[in-house]
Amino acid sequence: MELKYFSLLEFDCQVTGENCMDPTFLEQLDALRLACGFTFVISSGYRHPTLHPIEAAKKVPGTHAQGIAADIVVKNANQRYCVVQEATKLGFKGIGVAKDFVHVDTRETIAPVMWLY
Repeated sequence: MELKYFSLLEFDCQVTGENCMDPTFLEQLDALRLACGFTFVISSGYRHPTLHPIEAAKKVPGTHAQGIAADIVVKNANQRYCVVQEATKLGFKGIGVAKDFVHVDTRETIAPVMWLY
């Protein structure tokens, strides 16, 4: 798999170094980066379902553990808005908005979901 804007290493689990990212998700994330027009820093990609503390604390591991999620660092409100707007257009189904990052994922759901941290 060849990505235009990312290295697969950017998505390694911060605890184990493993990487089980879904190639289709990564292609969609590449398209999001192109649409936004600014560099993305990924603060969290794949998370091991039982060894990463965030996932281990959940009853059921989330979308990061499925390899279909990433947290994108944003520097200001304009970047945050752009990521949300373009992710919505591109069909990302889960969007979580925080002050300094935006979570995007491709969960299986009919209706998209959005939340604030």
